[in-house]
Amino acid sequence: MASNDDHKQAMQEAQTKHREKMATKTRAERGLVLIHTGKGKGKSSSAFGVVARALGWGHKVGIVQFIKGKWKTGEREFFQKIPQIDWHTMGDGFTWDTQDKEQDTQAAVAAFAQAAAMMNSGDYDLIVLDEINIALRYDYLDAQAVKEALEARAEKTSVILTGRDAKPLLMEYADLVTEMTEVKHPFQAGIKAQRGVDY
Repeated sequence: MASNDDHKQAMQEAQTKHREKMATKTRAERGLVLIHTGKGKGKSSSAFGVVARALGWGHKVGIVQFIKGKWKTGEREFFQKIPQIDWHTMGDGFTWDTQDKEQDTQAAVAAFAQAAAMMNSGDYDLIVLDEINIALRYDYLDAQAVKEALEARAEKTSVILTGRDAKPLLMEYADLVTEMTEVKHPFQAGIKAQRGVDY
């Protein structure tokens, strides 16, 4: 076990390296594009954590949900009550429930039109496009059109895209891509989704 003096020296060296690294970085003068994807749980949960962070700074937030439909979730129950949030749940539900590609495509196109108008408006500091990657996976939307809408967004607006199977075109464009990896999940042990933890 390292002594306190050894630990202090190691931390001083780490601090020096960190400060040197930070001296080479600049502050972005524009909003960022973040993608939360992968098979693991936590993509939307992480996005809503960023929403809470933005609200803490008094930012205006927009949320467009592409898939979840009328499904009652804790985040919607909570965040819809906050005036700085403009919330739009526009999906018709999980794709395996609707089983209607035309209906799902129409819902996704309407949600995307709403999202594009919000991104272009300049009214928002942060916009979450929840489960848009699923709409893209099933070809309800065109990835190039989504990229063009992101490019046309207001300069200050950051956007988070969530959902599995993010398109390579959008991952290449994004400033940050996080892939959630499933190591263990209660569902595999026969446990259903739990209110307040999973939704």
